[in-house]
Amino acid sequence: MKHLLQGVAVFLIILMVSTLPAQAADSPYEKAALGAAQWLRMNGTAKNSGIVWAANPEDPKSMNTTLFAGTPGPILFFLEAYRYTGNRAYLEEARKGADALLASISKNDDTGLYTGLAGSGFTLGEAYLITRDAKYREGALQCLHWIEAKATNTADGSKWNEVTDIISGASGTGLFLLWAADHLQAVEARALAERVGQHLIRIGQPQPGGGLKWMMDNSYPFEMPNFCHGTAGVAYFLATLYQVTGRKEFLEAARKGATHLIAIANSSEQYFLVYHDNHNTHLFYLDWAHGPAGTAALFYRLYQITKQPKWLKLVEKCAAATRIFGGPEKAFTTIPSGSARTLTVWRQGQPKQVPNPGVWRNVSICDGTAGEAEFFYNVYLVAHDRKWLQAAKEGSEDLLRRADVRDGEYRWVQVETFVRPDYAIAQTSYMQGASGIGMWLLHFSAALAGQHRPVIRFPDNPFPY
Repeated sequence: MKHLLQGVAVFLIILMVSTLPAQAADSPYEKAALGAAQWLRMNGTAKNSGIVWAANPEDPKSMNTTLFAGTPGPILFFLEAYRYTGNRAYLEEARKGADALLASISKNDDTGLYTGLAGSGFTLGEAYLITRDAKYREGALQCLHWIEAKATNTADGSKWNEVTDIISGASGTGLFLLWAADHLQAVEARALAERVGQHLIRIGQPQPGGGLKWMMDNSYPFEMPNFCHGTAGVAYFLATLYQVTGRKEFLEAARKGATHLIAIANSSEQYFLVYHDNHNTHLFYLDWAHGPAGTAALFYRLYQITKQPKWLKLVEKCAAATRIFGGPEKAFTTIPSGSARTLTVWRQGQPKQVPNPGVWRNVSICDGTAGEAEFFYNVYLVAHDRKWLQAAKEGSEDLLRRADVRDGEYRWVQVETFVRPDYAIAQTSYMQGASGIGMWLLHFSAALAGQHRPVIRFPDNPFPY
């Protein structure tokens, strides 16, 4: 009886602690992350089904269900905030968001990882893994089944449309299929991922020197070689397929993708950069989407597979490029090939010259400081050089300095599109807003404190935490 009473007492203490409001944060990074959570809580919109978030709280039309810019970002952030603080108010917020997402998903949605069903399925799957509520697993599997039903079989594999990339195309959706097979025991998803990989190999375009390249889709006039829309992301998916299946054709195609990137890179003994697009070969982004912070994921995946030091060296050279040419408010550079006064953008099917703004005031996971800081920390974990930890600290300190803090609420006002430098807003989302920044700051705060906490790892992230 004594042991039983002791057990009940311990349980009650744990329950009391888990329902208390979050304590004052010990670190400035955690304080900022929880301030972001407070801002998000104040800017959610209640629906009959739960809570949704507009990308821009001042524009109700910006509500959407994409992992890139919609409600999934706050859901994932609140799930992580709950695990890191024990505050059940965050769990309740995440559940309300997940309930609203569950009510919103449709078979008519796009299939993409950051634009549609794959992202919704990943978000609901993570909600299930943390809450163990079966309805979220059922929702994730429903997304998977719709994705499978939308696939078109071809003579050489499977596809959904002509888009190949990580953001909305075959590579990102394929990575979700592999994630679902592993985390939701949906083993049949792996076979479809393999067929998608086979199709991608066939449509890869051979290049001089034995390389392969992939366009975002054949109708788009720019080749954007880096991670989110180009060869780096497609090759990453193919390398991941090899890791899962052991089929050598996937590894061979991934290596050929890396060969193409190396052939077109602006590189030295110190750094490695691949241009943004083939109409702006003087323009080099430094971020996750179009720069070394994203493209390094391919090189690290190849290092994981082959253990060849050259791939890890390229990871560090990508990090060095971001540090050499980057800095506050500078998420892209024209330095390696000289300064350019104008940039080429595509408007209504025609190229147009626009002024080069010189800096890009972006702090997001996708295009700015948060994604770069996370990348530096990832490089520190795999290369064990403390200069990368210091770089991650510098980036994270910059995030604190650039936060707009009001009554304990943290938000970040930034420019999402660099060709519109006057249009700065605060967003809620994972890729361009407070949810992604808050998640990074939670992770970094725990890491600096030596706390080995679980981390929500996206299907396109190869790095360990």
